[in-house]
Amino acid sequence: MKQGMELEQVIMRYIEDYISRNHAAAIISQALDEIGLGLFPVVDHITIRTGAIDARAEEFLLLGYAYAETLEYDDWWAKVYRAPGCPALFVDQAYEGERGKTSIIPAWVKHFGDRTLHHIALRVADIETSIHRLTAKGVMFAGQIVGERGGDLRQIFTVPEQVNGRAFSVLELAERHRGFQGFSPPHANSLMQSTVLR
Repeated sequence: MKQGMELEQVIMRYIEDYISRNHAAAIISQALDEIGLGLFPVVDHITIRTGAIDARAEEFLLLGYAYAETLEYDDWWAKVYRAPGCPALFVDQAYEGERGKTSIIPAWVKHFGDRTLHHIALRVADIETSIHRLTAKGVMFAGQIVGERGGDLRQIFTVPEQVNGRAFSVLELAERHRGFQGFSPPHANSLMQSTVLR
């Protein structure tokens, strides 16, 4: 019980830090707080970029997260961790050596560190409606929805927040169906490209 409370507090600290520096997340958080719901219940997953996945995940493993799966991409890879009642934790890094040379993760980590969230994903019931309403509040989205209408997973990302002229964080909207809890390589690669450092 105590460990679960501590884990939620740690996650909320990361989310609150993220909200303080992501305009789109702040808009949604404020609206959910006004009706007493809060942001935590709608967070689908949180993402940390790092140079050493296993070492970085240790903080969360000690509090109750457990390894779930490894995902591999062209020049980067990730591990997913899960804990009951908490959002999935997605931790990514570039491959070592030549294979990871083209990854944008090392430059991002060098500039921002790995003690902050790169993004959070919010689970939405209808992604088009969410986009329409957030656009009316000044939130801009990068590209089109990834994933077919009626498919297991549909996602879109906001235009990256800028910190000191560099792409820092994005907010992700995720519409899931049929109990699908996984991640899709084409979707993740789209996100990676939406945060290219300038």
